[in-house]
Parts: sequence; C-alpha cells; structure tokens
Amino acid sequence: MLPGKSLQDFAQELKRQTNAKKDYLLDTRNLVMDSDFDGSMLTMLSDRGNTLLGVNEVAHMQIGQSLGIPTKYYEKMQKENPALLTENVNAWFAKEPKVRMIRALDGIARAFLSDRYRRIDNYDIANAVLPILHSHNVKFVSNEITDRKMYIKVVNERLTGEVKKGDIVQSGIIVTNSEVGLGTVTIRPLMYRLVCTNGMVVNDAKSCTTRRHVGRGNMANEDYTLYASDTLLADDQALMLKIRDTINAAMNEVHFNNLLENMRAATEAKIETKKIPEMVQLAAPEFGFTKKEGEGILDHLIREGDLTLYGFSNAVTRYAQDVKSYDRSTELEEIGYQILTMPSRTWKNLQKEE
Repeated sequence: MLPGKSLQDFAQELKRQTNAKKDYLLDTRNLVMDSDFDGSMLTMLSDRGNTLLGVNEVAHMQIGQSLGIPTKYYEKMQKENPALLTENVNAWFAKEPKVRMIRALDGIARAFLSDRYRRIDNYDIANAVLPILHSHNVKFVSNEITDRKMYIKVVNERLTGEVKKGDIVQSGIIVTNSEVGLGTVTIRPLMYRLVCTNGMVVNDAKSCTTRRHVGRGNMANEDYTLYASDTLLADDQALMLKIRDTINAAMNEVHFNNLLENMRAATEAKIETKKIPEMVQLAAPEFGFTKKEGEGILDHLIREGDLTLYGFSNAVTRYAQDVKSYDRSTELEEIGYQILTMPSRTWKNLQKEE
C-alpha cells in the first residue's frame, strides 16, 4: 500500500484543517461563478460583504450533478469554453434556486452539498477511533487525508497467519470518512501481506460499520456561515458503540481465520497460462479498472508467476502501489478482495475461451 503520512504529520494536518475550514449555507441565487482557463471562482453575495472561493474538482463535479449538467459536457466547457460554463451554471443557479451547503478549506470550495448534509468530520472520527486502536497496540502503517477522504490503516502484528509457505499476512483495520459527500464513515477489516506490503481491504456488509452523512436541515447565520455542530460523541453514541464493536471484531482471531481461509482457497483456483491476457481484459469492466491499470496488473501477475485467483488478487493490490492517487490505490485494494472472493460462476466466465 502507499505509505501516506506518519501518524504525527497526519494528526497535525487534521488539526490544521479543523482550524482552517469553513462551511456556508446559502440560496444559489446569491451565488455567482466566474471561470476562465486558469480556473473558477465562486462569489457568495451578502449585505455583510461578499466572499470569494476557488473551486476544486470535487466541488465542480457536485455543482454539475446538482444542476443536472452531464459530466462530460461540464468538463468540456470547463476545459474548452469556460465562459460558456459560467453562463450555464449561473443561469441554473438563478432559474432553479436551492439552498446548498458549501464546504471550504484554505479559501477553496471543496464540496457543494445538500442543506441536509450531516457533518461528521475527520477530526471527530479520528478522536473517536485512535484511543480504541491504541488500546489494541496496533501498528499504524498508512494514514492520509486527500481532497476526497481520510484514511487510517493499521495492522495487529500479534494476529498473523500463513496463506502458503512463506507468505505471511496480518490482521488489520481501515477507517475512512469523507467530509465532502463522497462516502460514509466506514470501518472495515484489512489483510496486510508482509511479502510486498500489499493491503487488501475486506469489503463485505458483514464485516464493516458505516454511517451516512444525512441529518436534519442545517441553519446558518447572516453571512451564511454554518453554526458549529454538536460533537460527535454527544450526537451519536450509537455510532461510537458500533465503532468500538467493529474494531474489536476485526481483532478477533476467529474472524481473521475465516478471512485467511478465503485466501487459502483462492490459491487452489488455477489460471491457464494461455488465457491470462484475455482473462485480465475481461475482468477490467467486471471490476472497474482501466485499460492502463489492466496492463499494469497483468505485468505484476506474470512477474510474480502465481497463476491462481490468489495471485491475480495480489497482482491488483501490488499494482495499487504504483498508482499516484491514494484514493484510487485504496479502491484497487478493495478490488483485490472482490477478485479474491468472486463467485465461482464469474471466475469460470473469465476463463472461458472467446
């Protein structure tokens, strides 16, 4: 997996962002976009003084979705005709007014969300989970905060198993949260392979806890700034109990052994040598990786020489280390587990002669 930040740097950045971010709630009739080839700006109009914000790609995507502008057309205007983008966005802001939440960080609009979006922030989640994780004496192997999500990845070095001779894995946990509407609060098991420090995210309903960012309507003051929400601990004790129980379950030896057996079973599912390239190509749309990613995965599969379902899943998680985007790298770690546990029917279809 990608290394991410040290725990100290991660904590410092969490604190910095908590102090630097601001949230606003306003009617889109009081919102104006200006765009050129250097980027876009949003102006929030107010009798108390206007506020200007830059716009990142996440906010652009959400503005387009909110206004019903097809993504490809929005991106085409953004790249080739920013004046037309300005005209379209401002026209729909005025014609179909809605109250929207804008989340900003360092003077940049980073999210454009519903007024009912419930703020469950990274700092609150980290404050809740870190003491529980520390109580289990885990090792923090990778932590990161991107424009899209926060990630905490840990392993329990005391819970170790052998998939096959010399191939050791350890039990772990991944905690994620999105402050910008791109995912729930999620806690899932993680399998950490020592041979090449691959991470495999266990993505099934039985093994994870999630909490959606949906709540009551929010309230803002006269300059659209949102009032501070109650702390997470005061507002959602049920979530805290689920977090504790999920972490404890992921540290359970029985649960770890069940996941280990899934991995061992995958070592028995063989791939015929002549079908490797076609199988990877067929798997691309099934599991959502691109042509370029498929080529990289194929390269690792051939180099490693483990022509089994287990080898295929490890090729995916190994390629995850070659990807620059931490978000995409983690998605590939999830895909690795999906491949490892794919239904036998899917596995047989991928190996059929074309």
